[in-house]
Amino acid sequence: MRVETNVLQGDCEEELHRFPDDFFDLVITSPPYADRRQNTYGGVRPEEYVDWFLPRSEQFLRVLKPTGSFVLNIKEKAENGERHTYVLELILALRQQGWLWTEEYIWHKKNCYPGKWPNRFRDAWERLLHFTKSRKFKMNQEAVMVPMGDWAQPRLKALGKNDVVRFDSQVGSGFGKNIANWVERSMAYPTNVVHMATECGNKNHSAAFPLALPEWFIRLFTDEHDWVLDPFMGSGTTLRAASALRRNSVGIDILKEYCALTKRQFEEEQYVLFEEPASYGK
Repeated sequence: MRVETNVLQGDCEEELHRFPDDFFDLVITSPPYADRRQNTYGGVRPEEYVDWFLPRSEQFLRVLKPTGSFVLNIKEKAENGERHTYVLELILALRQQGWLWTEEYIWHKKNCYPGKWPNRFRDAWERLLHFTKSRKFKMNQEAVMVPMGDWAQPRLKALGKNDVVRFDSQVGSGFGKNIANWVERSMAYPTNVVHMATECGNKNHSAAFPLALPEWFIRLFTDEHDWVLDPFMGSGTTLRAASALRRNSVGIDILKEYCALTKRQFEEEQYVLFEEPASYGK
């Protein structure tokens, strides 16, 4: 079965009317942050951000399958000595719209820019907000397991009496553990902190994220030949990750030059790109 990758130019609020309800398995995107990317997207004022975003997220909600996930990469800005609250306001507004705020992942940017400010330290993380339509959604946890680490071998070599039973926490937290369950295991489930360097070769885009970031969430929330949507496509990082993992994908961007850039990169990297969608299910 072939894998489809499609690039659409336009505002995602309008372009998504092409698609039927419950079509995509994953929506993952990094929209323009408030007052950012003014030279490319014009910028949206923090006070206006929620009103700007909600008509678009309404379409995301419509086209996402009940078992699907919506991953939103976004970060508050600092202004006049304090953080703005527009991301927090957006989370509350999305819940009112019908989304479940299921989880929050943190992207630890291992090579963040150095700097000094009078009242804070440099930003080394960004939010990856996970929203769903229902509490039962597709999640392939085994697809993102990580090596146990060097701690496992000495810790599991000599088990004490409390390590071979479900030992309740001595601090009264209610949590228990059975260390013996981890003997001979080589892999463990990751935390909700994702450690990745920022994209250094940013493909002429003002805010490209690393290929490994969408790749991680695509592995986690989709299967082969599922459909992935990036409604603020930029340089097409999500589409390249989806294609490499044999997922169908659609990228939308309002700027002609970014659509052309994505198409050119697909040609250079010998990915298959479909000019017009062949199977949108209508």
